[in-house]
Amino acid sequence: MKSVFKILFLILCISVHAQKNIFVLVDHQTGKEYIRKDSVEAAQFLDSLATHNYYFTKLIRAENREGTTRIVFDKGKNFNEAYVRYGDSIQAVSSQKDEFLTHNLDSLRSAIHQKYIDLGYTFSRVKTKYLGLKNGIPQVELSMNLNRRRTIDGFVIKGYEKVPKQFVRNLEKQFRGKVYDPKNLEAISESLQNHTFVKLEKDPQTLFTKDSTQVFLFLQKKKSNTFDGIVGFGNSDSEKFTFNGTLNIAFRNMFNGFEAASLYWQRNPDKGQTFDLNVNIPYLFRSNIGLEMKMNIYRQDSTYANVKILPGLFYNLSSRQRMGIRGNFEMSSVIDSTYTLARDFSRSGLGVWYEFQQAADIELFLYNAKIRAEADFLTTTYDDDGSKASMVQYYLLAEKNFRLGGRHYLNIKAESAMLNSDQELSVNELFRTGGWNSFRGFSESSLLSDFYAYGGAEYRYLVSRQAFFDVFAQYGQVTNKTMQSHPKLYSFGLGFSFFLPVGLMTFQLSNGSQVGEPFSFRETKIHWGIVSRF
Repeated sequence: MKSVFKILFLILCISVHAQKNIFVLVDHQTGKEYIRKDSVEAAQFLDSLATHNYYFTKLIRAENREGTTRIVFDKGKNFNEAYVRYGDSIQAVSSQKDEFLTHNLDSLRSAIHQKYIDLGYTFSRVKTKYLGLKNGIPQVELSMNLNRRRTIDGFVIKGYEKVPKQFVRNLEKQFRGKVYDPKNLEAISESLQNHTFVKLEKDPQTLFTKDSTQVFLFLQKKKSNTFDGIVGFGNSDSEKFTFNGTLNIAFRNMFNGFEAASLYWQRNPDKGQTFDLNVNIPYLFRSNIGLEMKMNIYRQDSTYANVKILPGLFYNLSSRQRMGIRGNFEMSSVIDSTYTLARDFSRSGLGVWYEFQQAADIELFLYNAKIRAEADFLTTTYDDDGSKASMVQYYLLAEKNFRLGGRHYLNIKAESAMLNSDQELSVNELFRTGGWNSFRGFSESSLLSDFYAYGGAEYRYLVSRQAFFDVFAQYGQVTNKTMQSHPKLYSFGLGFSFFLPVGLMTFQLSNGSQVGEPFSFRETKIHWGIVSRF
């Protein structure tokens, strides 16, 4: 039928060949007109009606007037409804063997095509063969024109090409050999989303050759070095106005190995000072084994000093998960011999830990999610009498950002730690919590305990991608068996964070107290800080 029509149309074109012509095609059923500039475009338009299931299009009349050829056509019935049978290529993957009636042939063809794409036949095509009419409804056979089945054969890094080789090997280990389809491409993008050190400049691109399928990743190196400075103001236990502060400088990925080194210093209102040094190398000898070294020094004015060293190895389970084993070595010396609440001791043992960390897609937030779990099995030797004590120490942290809708977010955070010993603990063995990074509303390192647990919720409203307001509340408990104390505590506050050219500026007011005690405005703490990435 279509070939007869083409012959008639060709004769018409020849008859007006010498004239400059435009073509107006008129739908007899609707009266709608379609203008085409030449005979080729007019023929293509009429041929395309068959692909939309108008198999019996008829030419009613054609006339030429003053350089315009007017063609009236009747599309006839739309045969999107059809009796369908599958060819051998489709029957091999379908349970449908007999002829069946479909009321939407186009949808069926699309579903079959998508199924083959999901199987890796990216360049497949569904063929439709007209077999005749049955009860006025066309019969068709659907079959597949298949090309080579495509799988992901490798990755090519563009842009930031100095990424660790093990990073690329891990991607290949996860995705190489998998079917090339939209789902796996999306999974590749998600695996790099919120990465600490790199980001995708654009969606993955693909190079198809006769024998391989290469996925191109266009990466950009993130600014991951940070300077974090916090200044706090408040009243001490003696009701004197005090100053405290925190400095945290982290150098990350300076040598393109995803390594990190950080220096941390803190001064609390009671003249205690903390110094931390952390070094992390994730891919030793181009493997998934990493090295972590931590050192902590704490000095309480002229009373006592603690030194702790935590060397360890870990395994990269994925780009976001790690699990490791470490040594735990600690020594404490009492400087003031008249101070009786502390004891000289040395401690050693082994520990295991697990960490999951997902960076935030909003630059204002530090994490989208984080989990940290630690357990240490220790032996302590006391210098004054030579006695020994076995102890178990654990630490848990979980944090997650939830989007409530629009510009509204909720941050949930919980933290807990315990030191269980078969001997009574001295002051210099206890946990020191409180302050900006833990239980806000209390002075830095002012809460001494052998067990603590707290949880908090923080509502955040994004004014823009550059600023947000927050309101928070926390509740928890600390236990000090030595002092036979186990108060329940709460805190609350509000703040404002915004970006300046120098970094993220934060200002916050907070207040905390023990449950059952009256609220005191005098205990309000003021914190001002800046986080700068470079």
